[in-house]
Amino acid sequence: MLVERGLHVMNVDVIGKAYDIAAFYLRRTGVIPDDAATHDALLETIVKAFERGDTHQLSLANRAIAKFEAAQQAPTPGAS
Repeated sequence: MLVERGLHVMNVDVIGKAYDIAAFYLRRTGVIPDDAATHDALLETIVKAFERGDTHQLSLANRAIAKFEAAQQAPTPGAS
């Protein structure tokens, strides 16, 4: 299914499947809570990569996972 978003056309099926892959992995590894709620930051990463031209669901999922895990491992400012 294609959805027009501004001037961009998105394939919701590809984005949805990429999100499912990434969210399943991150939930199974305990990085994000195991609930049915959509994780907005994860979805936003996938949508932005799709808008930049990456249209492969596994590639989108892997990029989102890598970015999410890197953000989790980065030291928080002001933390000791």
